Amino acid sequence: MIAARNIAAILLAAGRSERFGNDDKLMAPLDGEPLALHAARTIAALAPGRRIAVCERADGPLAGRLAPLGYEIAANPHPEQGLSRSLARGIAAAETAEAALVCLADMPFVTTAHLGALLARFDAETAPVVASARDGTPMPPALFARSLFGALQAGEGDQGGRALLARAALVPATAGELADIDRPGDLSDR
Repeated sequence: MIAARNIAAILLAAGRSERFGNDDKLMAPLDGEPLALHAARTIAALAPGRRIAVCERADGPLAGRLAPLGYEIAANPHPEQGLSRSLARGIAAAETAEAALVCLADMPFVTTAHLGALLARFDAETAPVVASARDGTPMPPALFARSLFGALQAGEGDQGGRALLARAALVPATAGELADIDRPGDLSDR
């Protein structure tokens, strides 16, 4: 187990959102507020030691909504280079945290209770990677020990921490809780 105050929570919010069309997916309204704010508020309720949001622009509209929630903004001006670049930016900003909780801004239904279960399962020696699981498949949100920060920063393309997730301790969640928003229709289905 690790205390929330000892982690850095990283919200990855700099994707290209190609399947969503021309609109900014993370600013699209869901229940009256931008999609990304749902995940951001869930993370804030966990009360991690640090909150880091990786956004395309540090001065963009999403960064402007996240900063008042206590997020440090790490810019990734090249989202076309894949998820790994955003992950590397977030991990670099996490520096000395004991672990990094990596969350995706397009997963608005993850609960604080689930994030807490990830922290409860974590052990830097015996379970240095703890991932969410849907039907036994590891996926974000995921928690990584500081010993793995170098490996997370070395990834390329859209792989992110996928290789590390293959050996993760798993914390199951419902399919609905781990649903992500990829297309405009995904919002209207809710």
